[in-house]
Amino acid sequence: MTRHGSFRDNVPVAISRAERRAAREARACEVFGSDASAALDLFELTELAWHDCYGEVTPPEDVIDNMFVCSGGSMSTLAKAAHVAVTDHRDLWMWAEQVRRRTIT
Repeated sequence: MTRHGSFRDNVPVAISRAERRAAREARACEVFGSDASAALDLFELTELAWHDCYGEVTPPEDVIDNMFVCSGGSMSTLAKAAHVAVTDHRDLWMWAEQVRRRTIT
């Protein structure tokens, strides 16, 4: 048993790719409908590309969120968002902010 605040308590818990996919499934169904499975495949491919480029297992959740926002439910736009996410996620953030502003007004 570890005491509160011990090193073991602060070690991040690994989450598998399958668990991340399952966590994104409801939103993918909501945004992409019958294309949800294909969208989840694209998110998985984005993770692989992200790992190759940045050495991190997966993009941060704000990048994933921005991909959903930018896609507007379109698979082709999601593919473009995935490309932008991996090549320069700051451009994706700016794109997502533009989409959010249009949605609010």
